[in-house]
Amino acid sequence: MPGFFDEMYTDGASQVRDHYREFEHWLSEQAADTLARKRMEADLLFRRVGITFAVYGNNAGTERLIPFDIIPRIIPAKEWTQLRKGLTQRVQALNMFIHDIYHEQHIVKSGVIPAEQIFHNAQYRPEMQGISVTSDIYAHIAGVDIVRAGAGEFYVLEDNLRVPSGVSYMLEDRKMMMRLFPDLFSRHKIAPVAHYPDLLLDMLRSVAPVGVDDPVVVVMTPGMYNSAYFEHAFLAQQMGVELVEGQDLFVNDNSVFMRTTRGPQRVDVIYRRMDDDYIDPLAFRSDSTLGVPGLLSVYRAGRVTLANAIGTGVADDKSIYPFVPDMIRFYLSEDPILNNVPTYQCRRKEDLQYTLDHLSELVVKEVHGAGGYGMLVGPASSKQDIEDFRQRLIAKPDGYISQPTLALSACPTYVESGIAPRHIDLRPFVLSGKTVSMVPGGLTRVALKEGSLVVNSSQGGGTKDTWILEK
Repeated sequence: MPGFFDEMYTDGASQVRDHYREFEHWLSEQAADTLARKRMEADLLFRRVGITFAVYGNNAGTERLIPFDIIPRIIPAKEWTQLRKGLTQRVQALNMFIHDIYHEQHIVKSGVIPAEQIFHNAQYRPEMQGISVTSDIYAHIAGVDIVRAGAGEFYVLEDNLRVPSGVSYMLEDRKMMMRLFPDLFSRHKIAPVAHYPDLLLDMLRSVAPVGVDDPVVVVMTPGMYNSAYFEHAFLAQQMGVELVEGQDLFVNDNSVFMRTTRGPQRVDVIYRRMDDDYIDPLAFRSDSTLGVPGLLSVYRAGRVTLANAIGTGVADDKSIYPFVPDMIRFYLSEDPILNNVPTYQCRRKEDLQYTLDHLSELVVKEVHGAGGYGMLVGPASSKQDIEDFRQRLIAKPDGYISQPTLALSACPTYVESGIAPRHIDLRPFVLSGKTVSMVPGGLTRVALKEGSLVVNSSQGGGTKDTWILEK
């Protein structure tokens, strides 16, 4: 893949990068049939465990395996140190921003972000205005999408602050690699990730309502038909807490209770894996059967913690993304450690014109879109697709942003034809409670189609184990 940063090689595969040297030596010793057998074993084990992903609208079936690649993505310790600092800085600023817009609104009054960008945003929740949350933390779990482009610089592509998913695949990918290739882990000093559920539980307990010394934590799921249900059940089991649906909870005496065989039990912290709209039919969508009637009133009274908080979505909306570097400067008086991808805001006349003139070169995204849907990848689109998208853009310019088509870095990947480079990204998971913490690494997603830049699982992408070297 000429023109792309290769994670393993320099100078067009003629030179192995230092941190891949030991792995490349091992890989060169492996017979092709051995690798093929190991990949089949991984598929069998994942299917047996039930690690599936529901694909909405897929007529071929409601669930499928997320393809797992047996060649890891390796990051040296020095690079991870810089990434960790940048992620911590970014998530701290985002939490300060969310608190500010629901309280004093200094950033709006200072003219840093236009008021209409926030208050006309579909993800802004007026119901959160003035509500105090424990430690002023709103985005307790953040999944920040990182890409490497150009000569190897890292960029933030997206901030996922509502219900970020994928961490179960990070954990299961590591378990699978250790099972398939135990000898590799004796040849490398790889930072562990298995303690993520412990970190998550500690963080959730740390943000319990004031005065609660031994908080009861639950994971709240929309149910088994949700695309990430496996992850909901997995995390509850790993943390040793109850997995509940809305019907398992009820409000009484300004508290939330869980129905149990031993009678009602008060719940203090809800790690909720559903969107704001469905969480309380008395406050949001009245037709929701997934939520808990009255939950918002308990939340407003400070008697339960929701992770993530209601209203965090305004901070990960793609129309707010271009302002995150300004947030960092405004709240922390620091320059951003991690850069944004250059972004054109189509609500601006000049940015719209530039986008329309260069549609065949750009990636255009819906500001409220997710999962790789509702977007145009110009270089990979037909003339008809581009013209159809042009009309959508002209009709509703404030619903879109555009970005250059990044030359995402590529990593060797085991595909049907053998080992070949495929484009990747990285989603580290940042936990914010009394402190900010994260396990070393994250979920590496890989675009399995040759030349494809879309890594989303819902669009046919796969995953890799991510190794952060400890030296």
